[in-house]
Amino acid sequence: MRLFFLLFFIPLMLFSRENPFFPVDASQDIPITSNQNKSIPPLKRATLQLPSTARTIESVTVSYTNLDGSVASKTIELHNSIDWHLPLFISQNYGASPELPKRSKKVVYKKIASLPFIAFYAAGKKLKVVTKDKMLRSFLLVKPHRIVCDFKRETDIRSYVKSLKKPFLFKKVRVGTHKGYYRVVIELDGYYQYKVTKIKEGYLFDLL
Repeated sequence: MRLFFLLFFIPLMLFSRENPFFPVDASQDIPITSNQNKSIPPLKRATLQLPSTARTIESVTVSYTNLDGSVASKTIELHNSIDWHLPLFISQNYGASPELPKRSKKVVYKKIASLPFIAFYAAGKKLKVVTKDKMLRSFLLVKPHRIVCDFKRETDIRSYVKSLKKPFLFKKVRVGTHKGYYRVVIELDGYYQYKVTKIKEGYLFDLL
């Protein structure tokens, strides 16, 4: 009888496995995780809006979940100039055509305000001030952010105010008279520095 039971259990011991709860499969080395959510929608496009103080993008970091459920991240170093008015996008785009070379476009200015002796033309971050009057000084003030310019002229005109709507970065133009000069105040839609250049028609302001 003992010999019979011994011969009966030997085959069972040969076919037993260390862990009977996993199937016999050649793919056992693939990480198995139970926290994967297959209902998450695929990435189309996400946007990020930066504040008006932003001028360069230094890097982009993406955090992601691996197959085994662990979380990791990857960073791309960039150091590129940006326009804070435009949002940043992250997307997956399949089959996108290669970008064609861009032709340089002529800057087209639009008149935004004018008086008999001075006119203002805007194009993106540029403001052309057309006048024959000499600019005595220019400086920047905050709250609200604005450029202040003084031009030499004896005049007694009323105070002039012109409010502007988007897409102009210049929100308002104000002109007031003082003894021996008049003051121009140009309100901006955010935080900038600026560069002013003397041109044939008057002065050119570039927002930075």
